[in-house]
Amino acid sequence: MTTARRSATDPSASPSDDASVHGDEPWSPRLWGTLIVLCAALFLDSLDVSMVGVALPSIGTDLHLSTSTLQWVVSGYVLGYGGLLLLGGRAADLLGRRQVFLVALAVFAAASLLGGLVDDGGLLIAARFLKGVAAAFTAPAGLSIITTTFAEGPARNRALSIYTTCGASGFSLGLVLSGLLTSAGWRWTFLMPVPVALVALVFAFRLLPRQHTPERGSGGYDIAGAVTGTGSLLLLVFTVTEAQSVGWASARTLLSLLVVAVLATAFLLIEKRTEHPLVRLGIFRNGGVSRANLTAFAIFGSYAGFQFIATLYLQRLLGWSALEMAFGFLPAGALVALSAPRTGAIIDRFGTSRLLPIGVLALTAGYVLFLRLGEHSGYVWLVLPSMVLLGVGFALAFPAVNIAATNGVPDDEQGLASGLVNTAFQVGSAVVLAVVTAVITAGSGGGETPQAQLDGYRPALLLVAGVSLAGLLVAVSGAVLDRRRERAAVAPPSVPDYDYSRSPAAEVLVER
Repeated sequence: MTTARRSATDPSASPSDDASVHGDEPWSPRLWGTLIVLCAALFLDSLDVSMVGVALPSIGTDLHLSTSTLQWVVSGYVLGYGGLLLLGGRAADLLGRRQVFLVALAVFAAASLLGGLVDDGGLLIAARFLKGVAAAFTAPAGLSIITTTFAEGPARNRALSIYTTCGASGFSLGLVLSGLLTSAGWRWTFLMPVPVALVALVFAFRLLPRQHTPERGSGGYDIAGAVTGTGSLLLLVFTVTEAQSVGWASARTLLSLLVVAVLATAFLLIEKRTEHPLVRLGIFRNGGVSRANLTAFAIFGSYAGFQFIATLYLQRLLGWSALEMAFGFLPAGALVALSAPRTGAIIDRFGTSRLLPIGVLALTAGYVLFLRLGEHSGYVWLVLPSMVLLGVGFALAFPAVNIAATNGVPDDEQGLASGLVNTAFQVGSAVVLAVVTAVITAGSGGGETPQAQLDGYRPALLLVAGVSLAGLLVAVSGAVLDRRRERAAVAPPSVPDYDYSRSPAAEVLVER
């Protein structure tokens, strides 16, 4: 009996990262427990991205924070999460996925507790940054544990569809939970994740597969690459976040972008020449990985921009309460959650290259339909159709893009591949959201009348739809290339025409 078979069927076995579970093997209670623990961590990460938004007005009032300071309650988390994901993914490969996941989850719980207890805005922002840093290590470590425990194919597709659906559900349902918790007090939005994280930590310590950590002397550490790569990402997220308040054409923004370009160039040169790079640039020769990361950027970037626009529109212009808005978004989250049991089977049947364009098309259509917004738009006419399309789109696109981003990557680089796609998600969110905010401000001219607000929302929605359309074109190009490869693989080999003039009989005739 193989190690993989034993770990899949024997609950007393201790699975390792060297053992892969295949599609024809039943999953043991231990494996299900491992997957649930990883899903819980991703759910908390995604929940935190969306949950704090509804609580911001209450936080600002209670802690006496200005609008410019209050935005850093959100931006601090995005900065830590998006800026350090790449380093988190590589750390999981080098230091051990289990070890990195356990430490980061413990830090996440501690930072959540700190955020719920502080009475100072600066400490709250610091706690949010620390939570983002912790999530930057748990997300790629958790994803790479799955991709190295479940073999590529039906088993991995099933596991990843459940895992990524939990992440999408956390992001969607975070609005609903935040509305409920904020009504009892904004601190509960920070304290609620603490017991969940602690319970997940206890079970993670018992269930997560142990990995044969590489010997420290067997490879080097790319310190220069870590500094320049992480520095460029941190500064990029910081710059686009601050640009909406200091101005995109300001000397500060332009200088920061110049430094980002210098750091990124230095990073690429270092990675090309170093013996043990933080990011092996050859991974981008895998066209599926490159296209998946570009599509991930567009998916999360467009949705972050749309959610921001819809939140302002529903609460400011239509006068919805935070809880009403949260329940208005509920159909999208419910569709994603209910689709989880079937998504893996659908991906096995049709493949990621077919489902990903369909999912992104549904997202794009949802954004386009929302362009019908007006001063007195009804829920059934405007909001519900978009929510249904977004739910279908995320149910198909989110698992498919994660699977595509890790397929064909060796086990020792799964942490890197996971870090790359998560970085694409977060950087896309930060960049597109910053641009959307600038478009809204420019379109409205600072006016507060309904017409002025609509003049800001409509061009911002067009931008969101355009970003999603760009992601759709990338996904479609991948589907076309995969289809061509499939046709080439099944086409009969061509037989060259026989040159009868060179036959022995012809040569005899020539001689005669």
